[in-house]
Amino acid sequence: MKSLVIAEKPSVGRDIARVMGCKQGGNGYLEGKEYVVTWALGHLVELADPESYGDQWKEWKMETLPMLPERLEIQVIKKTGGQFQAVKRQMCRKDIGCIIIATDAGREGELVARWIIRKAGVKKPMKRLWISSVTDKAIRQGFANLKDAREYQSLYEAAVARAEADWMVGLNGTRALTIKHNAQLSCGRVQTPTLAIIAKREAQIKGFQPKEYYGLKMKGAGAAWTWKSPQGKSSVFSKAEAERARDLVMGKTAVVEEVKKKQQKSFAPLLYDLTALQQDANRMFGFSAKQTLDYMQALYERHKAVTYPRTDSRYLTADIVETLPERVRACRSGIYASVCGKLLKAPIKGNASFVDDKKVSDHHAIIPTEQGVDLRGLEYGERKIYELIVSRFLAVLMPPCEYQQTQVTAVCQGERFSLKGRVLQRPGWQEVKSLQAEAFFAKEEDEERDIGFEDEEAGIPDFSKGQKIAFTDGGIVRGKTKPPAPFTEATLLAAMENPVKYMEGADKKLRQAMGEAGGLGTVATRADIIEKLFHSFMIEKKDQSIRLTSKGRQVLDLAPQELTSPELTARWEQELTDIARGKAKKKDFEARIRVYAADIVKEIKASSKAYRHDNLTSKKCPECGKLMLEVNHKNGRMLVCQDRECGYRKSLSRVTNARCPKCHKKMELTGEGEGRRFVCACGYREKLSAFEKRRKENGGGASKKDVSRYMNQVRQEAKEPVNHAFADALAKIKL
Repeated sequence: MKSLVIAEKPSVGRDIARVMGCKQGGNGYLEGKEYVVTWALGHLVELADPESYGDQWKEWKMETLPMLPERLEIQVIKKTGGQFQAVKRQMCRKDIGCIIIATDAGREGELVARWIIRKAGVKKPMKRLWISSVTDKAIRQGFANLKDAREYQSLYEAAVARAEADWMVGLNGTRALTIKHNAQLSCGRVQTPTLAIIAKREAQIKGFQPKEYYGLKMKGAGAAWTWKSPQGKSSVFSKAEAERARDLVMGKTAVVEEVKKKQQKSFAPLLYDLTALQQDANRMFGFSAKQTLDYMQALYERHKAVTYPRTDSRYLTADIVETLPERVRACRSGIYASVCGKLLKAPIKGNASFVDDKKVSDHHAIIPTEQGVDLRGLEYGERKIYELIVSRFLAVLMPPCEYQQTQVTAVCQGERFSLKGRVLQRPGWQEVKSLQAEAFFAKEEDEERDIGFEDEEAGIPDFSKGQKIAFTDGGIVRGKTKPPAPFTEATLLAAMENPVKYMEGADKKLRQAMGEAGGLGTVATRADIIEKLFHSFMIEKKDQSIRLTSKGRQVLDLAPQELTSPELTARWEQELTDIARGKAKKKDFEARIRVYAADIVKEIKASSKAYRHDNLTSKKCPECGKLMLEVNHKNGRMLVCQDRECGYRKSLSRVTNARCPKCHKKMELTGEGEGRRFVCACGYREKLSAFEKRRKENGGGASKKDVSRYMNQVRQEAKEPVNHAFADALAKIKL
């Protein structure tokens, strides 16, 4: 008898087949002496549409809500039905005695395989391949240590509970809102609280009142001394108080009261989990969360260069330590060759700063594999993400950065002044940082900036206790408090991961529950949630900042208020985690969700609130004749029909990588046919034909073929959901 291996994607399936000696090809599978390897295409099976349960739900009518079937059924996804049949044929073979689940090692991966097996109606013994990377070595080790699939039954039940809860709450809420207001509105257990977080930040910014603050800097003995108020602060809101101190010490002599010198160490940041990686990629390169995940999947599946990406752990398990030297050797082809060489001269050991079995959930942190990769074969985004992962991995293996910190305190006329400086003694992990370009390490913005003027200088003169300092020059420095920064994708991901600060009314126990649940959504779903909010025109981008649209604000007002709170989804995620760990029962969770879904429908039905389109244009839809809406999506503008059943849409403009010759910002491509032109926010305009001619004369323009390919993408978008990563539409065109 042979074993059937079910992988999640063809690329992984082929890798497993190669490693396990399955060379004979067939329709959707590869076969060897011991194993037959087949694969899904992601999900091949999904929860059945409401329409499949009977005529009562084929039309969207309020009187047929809530939709709560006694048992939620599953159906084959039509688009990938052929591959489902190919997998089913292999499962039903008489010479197949065992099924090995080899889908991604996580909650959703478990669901992919189990639903295929359930829909096929096959009941054969099952085992589980649980690996964190798809290198040849990891695959061999995984097959040598196959698990009994029954060990993952609770994980499967948690995955089903999540999917069914989303179906019952999301579809009932969305249908009720859409029918009630005759507009394409949606709500969900994660997306609606995410909108609420953005709204709260916008309210903070709108209601912020700047305050001017003051400090005092005095010069003496080759250094700039910072005044300390009686409260020990480096700034005050009273200008008179700062002026009083200035008048008192100007031209006077200060005496050094204390000189403190202390040896300090700074340690490398933690290894990456997916969210932390998405945040840095957005800050440094402007990659969206979805783009980063896509690059990661390619590095994981196609290039075998990194470990499993959808992890929420930032530590390694002890068994990984022995593989560290091999992983370091795999990183030597890049810009970190010198660091790798230094590390390999001595034994590489693990320590508690990055190795802790108790802090690892399903998968350890993201690190390079032992296999290595040819950097020349990576796309731009893939290489940048790979270099980020390598830099963080090498940094934790390096010694800490060591420096001497000096703090000098002086007193003049009873007023205290401070001076700080540090001298680097051993760069340690900072050597990794110094190898990267300045633009690569963009400085992280602090959302809640402390006011103050005290600086720490790289080096300061030597001072001794009792030394006299003449304050011959100096003056008042001033500034204004700043509001919180608007969300970017990086900071929104951080807020979704840790939304405790947006839970003002929650008690301590619930705040703790939110932390244990891991925030809103999971590392695997947050990128899709953000993309969905863009696709449905509830949020939009201005430069890198995310802001609510009118539609988003109205949905928050129209949706049941409990559904907008992070507290609710925290409870759900905690319960799902408990189900996965065998601490709670799926049926109890489902019973509560059914009651809640019915309550949502009742609340929406009884609401007296109204939805108003404030973006109507005078242009009529060519399909149904109704007035169209102008919407801003992630990378441009488009017209969409207001009738949700019509669905017509037309692109108006698209942000490109073409730079304005005046202000050098990215320009939009607008218009149709011969009237197409590039437009810049600064007012610059240029016809597409003139642009092509100018670039051709300068020796690096976009060819007609390039532009034609781009316009085909724009036309294709009119037929599909918008806001895919179209910022890359001209990425390969040298403009």
